Amino acid sequence: MPHCPIAKRWSRRKAARPQEILEAALDVFAEKGYAAAKVEDIARHAGVTRGTPYLYFKNKEEIFAALIRELLLPKIAFGHSLMAEPGLTASQRLGKLVRTWWAEVGATRLSALPKLMIAEARNFPDVAQLYHDEFIAPGQALMQRVLEEGIASGEFRPVAADLAVHVISAPIVMLMIWQHTFAPCCVGQEVDPQLYLETLLDLLLRGLSSTPPSA
Repeated sequence: MPHCPIAKRWSRRKAARPQEILEAALDVFAEKGYAAAKVEDIARHAGVTRGTPYLYFKNKEEIFAALIRELLLPKIAFGHSLMAEPGLTASQRLGKLVRTWWAEVGATRLSALPKLMIAEARNFPDVAQLYHDEFIAPGQALMQRVLEEGIASGEFRPVAADLAVHVISAPIVMLMIWQHTFAPCCVGQEVDPQLYLETLLDLLLRGLSSTPPSA
């Protein structure tokens, strides 16, 4: 029986559809907010019929949970792979972790999630809890591990690593929020993300260093 190219394309399209729906959901949540977004909006943005998302997901909550698990959690796994690279100092690992966080999340559509969570957490605590437990907490644990290893080796001075994680994370999250709030209206006041990150790392690593700065 001859091969049917159209049938093959249809099969590939169908297999990719859940991913397309999740990516469309991310866009719709970012634009409308979680409360106002409807499954029908997501279907329209994905270019599928209004009933298609229900073939893969029970409701909007399940779409959001899948979005976190399918689009965000692989970023945590990638972060763990950085920890397995041999021969790196704690400073190098921290730098790689921050730059990778930006490249894999901050510089993508996923950067809309912090703003979304700030806006919706009080009204949808279960959604915020899911985001915290499955993405924020594992990411913070990874960064805390880098800090504690640096302290243990004597490369970093003793600090409260659990608190330092928040201090390090806050400027990165703020940059994501800036992109989705003030950046579009602050023409002429653009922030270069790469320069921002390198400035942040310079300040952090100098502050963490166990070696006093030379006079």
